[in-house]
Amino acid sequence: MIMASDQAHETVLFHEAVEALVGDTSGKYVDATFGRGGHSRLILEKLSDQGELLGFDRDPEAIEVAEAMQLADSRLKVAHAPFSQLEKYISAQAWSGDLDGILFDLGVSSPQLDEAGRGFSFLRDGPLDMRMDPTSGLSASEWINTAAENEIADVLYKYGEERHSRRMARRIVEERLKKPITRTGELAEFIKEANPSWERDKHPATRAFQGIRIYINSELEEIESALGQSLELLKVGGRLVVISFHSLEDRIVKQFIAKEAKGDNFPRDLPVSQEMLNPRLKPIGKAIKASKQEIGNNPRARSAVMRIAEKIA
Repeated sequence: MIMASDQAHETVLFHEAVEALVGDTSGKYVDATFGRGGHSRLILEKLSDQGELLGFDRDPEAIEVAEAMQLADSRLKVAHAPFSQLEKYISAQAWSGDLDGILFDLGVSSPQLDEAGRGFSFLRDGPLDMRMDPTSGLSASEWINTAAENEIADVLYKYGEERHSRRMARRIVEERLKKPITRTGELAEFIKEANPSWERDKHPATRAFQGIRIYINSELEEIESALGQSLELLKVGGRLVVISFHSLEDRIVKQFIAKEAKGDNFPRDLPVSQEMLNPRLKPIGKAIKASKQEIGNNPRARSAVMRIAEKIA
């Protein structure tokens, strides 16, 4: 996702994503992860006066930026909502089945990571929050201080792919008995001390923090829901463009595109043609990764994977 409004060059796969997305310059598009508006600005630059764009975000700070942009450009509409509510807001615009493209730039945004007060970062001490929308749901602190030890371990393992999850969960529970854990710095230190095998060039709390963040924000469930809705909202010929930043996200996207490109799951020995299987998506090219130059300018781009698909039925 993006850095800041004046740093569009830091947006990962910035031009590649918008080039893949925008076909009809008079069409209707969705930026499902507005962030600070990097992709939306470029989309609007490419659209004609008849083109329209709906920007989604559940982060109130992102919505402030979006609403300011909306005042300057009436082609932009704004939805303060998670992208799992795509269908609701697209229906309200009477755009269902008429979208020319939907862009997802998944994961946490750089402004969220860089601001200690949001509680996402293990490198910057701040309140242990981690909610993309701080006005709703449980904060990471509320959850970490009340969840059962086995639940914490399961979250770190499932969403953070942390193999030392049980040791870390045990340490967290031991420490919260002494006093509630309310700061990112505290949690990062406890996890670091509980991690017996540090990975080179990676903070020992990286995977655990990822797992907690994904769980708190229901990120994987959001992706699964939104992808399914996208298929119904796009018109035939409409594009789905998704940028992922870790394997759990990318696996969901890859499997979704593969499933919809295959069509109905009939037994292999039935005499049916590919067309008779009713495929609904066509993958466009192979997965795209950031160039060495882009990674050199923005190290956060190194794990980015972009997948593109087109609706065919």
